[in-house]
Amino acid sequence: MRQRTRMQRQAKQAGAGGTRIMAIVMPLFAGAVALGGWEFIVRTAQIPPFVLPAPSAIGTALIAGFPSLAASLWQTVQITALAFGLAVVSGVGLSLLFSQSRIVEMTLFPFAVILQVTPIIAIAPLILIWVGFDHTDRALLIMAWVAAFFPILSNMTLGLRSADPNLLALMRLYGASRLQTAWLVQMPTALPFLLSGMKISGGLALIGTVVAEFVAGSGASTGLAWRIMEAGNRLQIPHMFAALILLSLLGIAIFFLLSLLETLLLRRWHDSARPQAWR
Repeated sequence: MRQRTRMQRQAKQAGAGGTRIMAIVMPLFAGAVALGGWEFIVRTAQIPPFVLPAPSAIGTALIAGFPSLAASLWQTVQITALAFGLAVVSGVGLSLLFSQSRIVEMTLFPFAVILQVTPIIAIAPLILIWVGFDHTDRALLIMAWVAAFFPILSNMTLGLRSADPNLLALMRLYGASRLQTAWLVQMPTALPFLLSGMKISGGLALIGTVVAEFVAGSGASTGLAWRIMEAGNRLQIPHMFAALILLSLLGIAIFFLLSLLETLLLRRWHDSARPQAWR
């Protein structure tokens, strides 16, 4: 019996290992095939670089312009990270307030929905006027926060509501305070919801930063979006693609780091973070 259990455990571990390998190898293979096909089509059809550059030309532009692109990347990373952090703090804090007072939730939640459904492009000019054109970074931060805030609030609120009613009744029976109930029962229940919302919010923070940089339309904003606009105006399409590649890599890195955080926090007790073998 023990030997059979050990064999089943080893088979499950082997299946999980195979899943991880396939999850890495298959996207890399598909990407290599796509790049090879792209290079072949551009060279065969002799497509002009200002229409569609070859991957080799984009790689050359990325290497040549990396110092300036890296500085712009760092600017975008700073705004994105700060906006994401503010979204997490404000979203979690407000959702905890909602869980303690239904009246507060009914009063404020509709305004959060209005903030979410209002396009950033529509309110960007107002934000720029309010904060001043000399403080473009503040405007970018506000607009990125607006984009990233709602997924944290909605997911965390749903998670806090999902706490087991029997456990809540037990805490009341033992005379636990609201703070103790929230910390010991509601927060652990809401953690998977929060981490899921953070993965969405991280990407939206980056999108909000990029859109805000486009809308700001000022040389004072030196993020990657400004580099894309600058390269497009000069018809330097390879440089434009190079900046796009860095943006994509940044988005992938954000999602990977948040997925890793989710796995580290949930893998010991929540089924969603446990690796599944291919079926």
